[in-house]
Amino acid sequence: MDAAGYPKMQGGGASSSSSSSASCRAADAAVWDAVQQQKRQRCQGSSSNDQVGLSTENNSFQAPEPELQNSDCVENEEEDYYLYDEDDVCYDDDGDYEFDETDFNQQLADKFDGLDLPPGVEATVPWLQKKDIADGPSTFKSMAELDADITKKYEFFKQFDVVENFSDHHYADKPVGKTGKDWTKRIQYDWKLLEKDLPASIYVRVSENRMDLLRAVIIGPQGTPYHDGLFFFDAQFTSTYPSTPPVVYYHSGGLRLNPNLYACGKVCLSLLGTWSGSGCEKWNSAHSTMLQVLVSIQALVLNENPYFNEPGYETYANSATGQKSAMDYNDTTFQYSCRTMLYSLRRSPQHFDALVAGHFRHRGHAILAACKYYMEGHKVGSVVPNEDEEDAKQQDDTDAGGSGSSSGAKPQPEKPDLCKGRAASFKTNMAVLFEELLMEFNVKGADTKKFCDEKLKKNQQAAAAAP
Repeated sequence: MDAAGYPKMQGGGASSSSSSSASCRAADAAVWDAVQQQKRQRCQGSSSNDQVGLSTENNSFQAPEPELQNSDCVENEEEDYYLYDEDDVCYDDDGDYEFDETDFNQQLADKFDGLDLPPGVEATVPWLQKKDIADGPSTFKSMAELDADITKKYEFFKQFDVVENFSDHHYADKPVGKTGKDWTKRIQYDWKLLEKDLPASIYVRVSENRMDLLRAVIIGPQGTPYHDGLFFFDAQFTSTYPSTPPVVYYHSGGLRLNPNLYACGKVCLSLLGTWSGSGCEKWNSAHSTMLQVLVSIQALVLNENPYFNEPGYETYANSATGQKSAMDYNDTTFQYSCRTMLYSLRRSPQHFDALVAGHFRHRGHAILAACKYYMEGHKVGSVVPNEDEEDAKQQDDTDAGGSGSSSGAKPQPEKPDLCKGRAASFKTNMAVLFEELLMEFNVKGADTKKFCDEKLKKNQQAAAAAP
């Protein structure tokens, strides 16, 4: 061995006997094992009597502590972040390279320990999955098993359910104060209405320990710039309920995608008393309910042309200027809606993780198809043709172009859903959002094969065209 403790290369001529070669290889293998064990003990803080690779006592499965940051382990961490050391290469008795997958995966997991990875990534990368020490040895789930798990939780996700508490609720730190039996009975009545009559696109969770707290998610209606989006609201029944309406907070992620939904979380609605109104538009303690609040937000706020929700703008609804402004507003709204999707995927509100993962796994393909359709010049919210219809149309265009008959061809009328004068930034911004959504949906197991294949083909063409 040399001064560094590594085995020296042994020369061997044609006259060396097979017995001497075997003994040399055996000696080399023993030396390799000794060096490997020393390195693992030094980095893992193990004693000299520990067994190499004992997963149940491996400190890498525990939360990192300051005292474990040995200078020998982290000195060159930045340089070999994605590399493995030559000393960790194993050879069998014949001198051939032997890949130790378990050891290699552990080294990769150690290097990524403590990193803030996007939600869902860790669950889909086998070597980032840590074994549970308490449960002993375990096996990694395959992608098919992970997909099946997401689908099962999504299919069995109830529209209405009672949970124990909300630690991340907007009003969790605001006690409701003194209440009475009438208050409790009225809230239980609201719960029954929600459980019985919720539309299919609204999901609600209420708290068992805090009856004053409620969380709801509304799926954006089709034909609007909010389609397929998830919009979360936190509500609190005050001590004066039902004499006064509940207070409602919108999880905006810092975006204002509707005149009635502020970036600060305020929900502007006559029924909530946050905007002026009259008659049935105002809260009525005898008849108004939380169900009515949620349905009003879905129908009146998340509508086809939210631009005209702004007071006074409805007078321009039939003018060319008003329609152009509404189209521009929808373009921006859809971009914000896509960003809200990313916000929900990366920070799912408590008790809705299964719904978020399952919904975007189920609708991911349709959302991506809509993004591409809008980038091609179509109006946001317009109906996206299914792939079979689109393929048939392209085939018809190809056949017509190859017939050689151009004299009798008539110009095709302009499609009614095409946008005129759309800002150039829309396509640029949507291209970026499309890539981010593609990555997140792919992690959740959505059907993204078509779009991944198109991206791969485009990259190959660009590489081939490059000098």
